[in-house]
Amino acid sequence: MPTSSIPFNRSSLAGRELEYITQTIANGQIAGDQAFSRKCQALLEQALGVKRALVTTSCTHALEMAALLLDLQPGDEVIVPAFTFVSSANAFVLRGARPVFCDVRADTLNLDEAKLAALLTPRTKAIVPVHYAGVACEMDAINALAAPRGIAVVEDNAHGLFGKYQGRWLGTLGTLAAQSFHETKNITCGEGGALLINDPRFAERAEIIREKGTDRARFFRGQIDKYSWVDLGSSYVMSDVLAAFLYGQLELWPGIQEKRRTIWQRYQQALSVWAAARQIRTPVVPAHCEQAWHMFYLLLPSLAARTALVAHLKARGILAVFHYLPLHLSAYARRWGGKIGDCPVTEDISDRLLRLPFFNAMTEDQQAQVIAALLEFNPSPSP
Repeated sequence: MPTSSIPFNRSSLAGRELEYITQTIANGQIAGDQAFSRKCQALLEQALGVKRALVTTSCTHALEMAALLLDLQPGDEVIVPAFTFVSSANAFVLRGARPVFCDVRADTLNLDEAKLAALLTPRTKAIVPVHYAGVACEMDAINALAAPRGIAVVEDNAHGLFGKYQGRWLGTLGTLAAQSFHETKNITCGEGGALLINDPRFAERAEIIREKGTDRARFFRGQIDKYSWVDLGSSYVMSDVLAAFLYGQLELWPGIQEKRRTIWQRYQQALSVWAAARQIRTPVVPAHCEQAWHMFYLLLPSLAARTALVAHLKARGILAVFHYLPLHLSAYARRWGGKIGDCPVTEDISDRLLRLPFFNAMTEDQQAQVIAALLEFNPSPSP
């Protein structure tokens, strides 16, 4: 029997989260767009240099707002990586758009920019690069294809807050970007997100869409004497209770990132020789990318080896998990003609990837137990 239990993820307090929640309740400000929502938005705008940031109920909802802002219509096409979470596609499918699945690179597991040109058509309205594991997609190449054609680039930056590409913040490199503050992310409020607006043309309408299609935000700023329904929209506003928790984490973001950097580097240093000797690959981070220290994963030599390693770790009280299944092969996506062989890299790595325990409060002793268990493991050689 295992002597301890090490989870894949565990949320923890970083600073004054509970104090801030108490404040917002005491002030009678628990609905959205109150003091702590504005503090979170101002911090993101200042730290990233982004034109406008709006906190939302989730990253999914931030992506849905992007689809509304781009006025997507039935028949429009949106290119998304095949190796991603369903929200990256679903947010646009809800507006009637057709997802076009692009394979990922074998090194960073990001959308393969070399395959983009062949997927572009006159109906392409958006490209959605996902910065997998907080390592940047090749944004210069993606933007170079998109800009001359008037195609919007919507960064799904759920993994990448405070990561950089060529010295520039992730989330500031496209037309719009979506952030996640889900419990598995570096900075969290349990469930939450943000829309980053890099094109100022979208700022005012984004406020309206986020407020159920009303110009309520202008009313509260004293710009109009009453508000009304003026556009499409939904309820995408984050409660200030969650924003209070989020601000308690965001204001300490450099320290959180430093903790995660230490954990990531300890894994890399301890496992690199072991992994190379067993045909196991650790994450690839190009020199021009400053990663966000979001996750540490292994690529095992086969599905059988991954299955064996999951069982090996579980027997020692350690939970490690795999990640996305190929989105183009999902039951729902097959209606657009997805078939085996369309995205071979995605289909290969999905069967072999394993994410290791990684959370802000992970102790050195917990990580040492994970590392020791891994060093005991030797996959069977390929036949």
